[in-house]
Amino acid sequence: MNKEKIRAIMLEYQKKRDRNQDILENRISEVYTNFPEIEEVSTQIKKLGLKMTKSIIEGIDEEKINSYEAEYKSLIEKKKKLFDLFNIEDDYLELKYDCNTCKDTGFLENGQKCNCLKQRILNDSYKMSNLDKILHEDNFDKFDFDIFSDEITPGYDISPRDNIKSIFMDVQDFVYNFDKNIDSQKGNLLFTGSTGLGKTFLSSCIAKEIMNLGYTVIYQTAFNLMEVIEKYKFKTESFSSIDEENYNNLFSADLLIIDDLGTEMVNSFTSSELFNILNSRLNSKKKIIISTNLDVAQIGKIYTDRTLSRIVGHFQIYEFFGTDLRFR
Repeated sequence: MNKEKIRAIMLEYQKKRDRNQDILENRISEVYTNFPEIEEVSTQIKKLGLKMTKSIIEGIDEEKINSYEAEYKSLIEKKKKLFDLFNIEDDYLELKYDCNTCKDTGFLENGQKCNCLKQRILNDSYKMSNLDKILHEDNFDKFDFDIFSDEITPGYDISPRDNIKSIFMDVQDFVYNFDKNIDSQKGNLLFTGSTGLGKTFLSSCIAKEIMNLGYTVIYQTAFNLMEVIEKYKFKTESFSSIDEENYNNLFSADLLIIDDLGTEMVNSFTSSELFNILNSRLNSKKKIIISTNLDVAQIGKIYTDRTLSRIVGHFQIYEFFGTDLRFR
């Protein structure tokens, strides 16, 4: 990514810090105005803290320092009781961060990029995926089992509602154990079924939860995925470092979600590249979710046997069935 883009993103982080600092200062002003008793004890705590620091530096006797510590503890307890009395949350006057890991700096203590910064860069690189909009509209808070039919579907033993509930429980387990190598042979998800049955929605819900845990996620349609690959492989005159970064991110992101597999133009090139991505990510234990209108047999016919083998051997396969939810 070019320097101007990085500079703009880092400016966003500075604005986050400034915003959260302003929020804290407004809260302090609000509390001190309405509850002067809290301001008074807060001032006493601050002064005593400075006195304790000075005493340690000057080497005052231990007994005196112990008395300061006892007084400090008493003031803290007094402040807590005032917060309880006035129904104020304990951390109300603490500085909040959008990302607690890096404290909105974008970097960890060891100098490496925080995952929130990595994801921010990914989002900028993959604007075509419209990830921000998707995650705003599609998340577990809006998941409604009632839109799925509770009538048994012909050819199946359960209703679409019971089926989605079962899938939902497994998805929760996938999210909860995302950072663990539990059953690594089946640590990825394949959602199959006709259009409009909730596959894309559920994939988006997972993406949001995984990002909330601090991991990096790439969400792409199969069509856009192949565009990224083609730009990198064929390197036309318009090829840039961003195109190279986009390609490399397909392998490095913690989770890659491929939506609508089978809607891209399938040929020997795209089929080979799909296998390359799946195989590389599986070897490096990077998680994958695929949603497709194809069933497993069709995947075997359209793509290589090697691709099908990787999917059957390394993915939990879930079939979505029922009537198109968009017309309910």
